[in-house]
Amino acid sequence: MPAARPADGSPPPPHPPTLVSRCPGCGAVLAVAPGLEARHPGASPGCTRLFDVTVRGLRDEAPSDLRAAALLDLAGVAYDAQHSPDGEPVQRLRAALGEGARRPVRDHPPTAWRTTVADVAADLDVVDLSTLVRSWAQAVSADWAGDDA
Repeated sequence: MPAARPADGSPPPPHPPTLVSRCPGCGAVLAVAPGLEARHPGASPGCTRLFDVTVRGLRDEAPSDLRAAALLDLAGVAYDAQHSPDGEPVQRLRAALGEGARRPVRDHPPTAWRTTVADVAADLDVVDLSTLVRSWAQAVSADWAGDDA
């Protein structure tokens, strides 16, 4: 719906620009939401909020569903590994994926990530969450190893 013109016929005032920020951990570009606090070291407030919203259903189901609990844990360790300044959470991620120590781990985070929580959230309407989380976790592990796409 177009903006209404003022009574004097002048053009309507422009909409304020949408402020965005890049998450320092995963690089996702997200709208800035005033009032949010960063609750995860290495993540922007918007990225942390998007993660919370994306896994909300899993959190609700986890107490009574072991598969949901395992998937929530995998999502959490993938998120931690992607927002950590070192590779410490990668070992937990690889254990959750059943990879063990077969891949090397960089001594610093990758400069770019194949998949972020923003990608997972964007595809929720067309792909099953369990598939998205597993794919995301595998991509994070591969990115920490320096594997080519």
